[in-house]
Amino acid sequence: MLAIFLQTLTITAPVFAMLFLGVVLKRVGWINDNFIHTASALVFNVTMPTLLFLGILHADLRAALQPKVLGYFVVATLASFALAWGWAIWRCPRVDRGIYTQGAFRGNNGVVGLALAASMYGDYGISLGAVLAGLVILLYNTLSTIVLAVYSPVIKSDPWSICKSVVKNPLIISVLAAVPFAVFKIGLPGWLLASGGYLAAMTLPLALICIGGTLSLASLRKSGDMALSASLVKMVSMPLLATLGAWLCGFRGPELGILFLYFASPTAAASYVMARAANGNHELAAAIIVITTLMAAITTNIGIFVLQWGGWI
Repeated sequence: MLAIFLQTLTITAPVFAMLFLGVVLKRVGWINDNFIHTASALVFNVTMPTLLFLGILHADLRAALQPKVLGYFVVATLASFALAWGWAIWRCPRVDRGIYTQGAFRGNNGVVGLALAASMYGDYGISLGAVLAGLVILLYNTLSTIVLAVYSPVIKSDPWSICKSVVKNPLIISVLAAVPFAVFKIGLPGWLLASGGYLAAMTLPLALICIGGTLSLASLRKSGDMALSASLVKMVSMPLLATLGAWLCGFRGPELGILFLYFASPTAAASYVMARAANGNHELAAAIIVITTLMAAITTNIGIFVLQWGGWI
């Protein structure tokens, strides 16, 4: 348990460092709202799609392919999404429902979840985690696009327009484009991979600086109740229900542990980028990311302790 706690801190510490840097840069006037808007668009349209493409490209989609685990993850994710959306309808004003829903179900599995899975289960954790990560990227981006489009003031919400929003989403396009390369082991020139690597490496620092630049005590107070509510759903209710469901379905050992880590991951930074792109309440999105990342160091370790105490992982 101590090792997982230290690993969680190791992962989250750089996140908070970049968030703090964004706060400082905005405070001293080195970045402004125009920079944040432009940089967020760059992340959404260029650097994050590149990161996702390379992540799928380098993943062995045929390794650790477990239909039962993948099937359960799909069902549990859809159920989590439906519950989060239903709760948002009851809990939030209409304009914030898409941001709340996304923050309450979308985890940072590509970074936090995968790293913790590798820490606990080594190569097996990496293999199964990478396959799950590919599924996660497609599911999360599709569902987020749908719920944001329904409540976005700049995106039409009729079924045809929502379908077009999903199909035109740069994150989803990058994942679908990468799958044939990963499945058929199609290589790319070294110079192209290196150039893509430079772009991909910009993604998380730039996104986190933008989030930090958005944060202020006033915005946190304004978003406080809803952000805390969404964070409790994301870090307590969803992991508890999804992990209990996995246990009832007979999952034990590494499979149960990895499923828990993926459902218990804090809200992904991509949720902020998509909120900005949809012209939604990005301050609420930023607050949820910060609160869930803080909570992860506690809730993840409690969950691992309980599962190990029960002898289930």
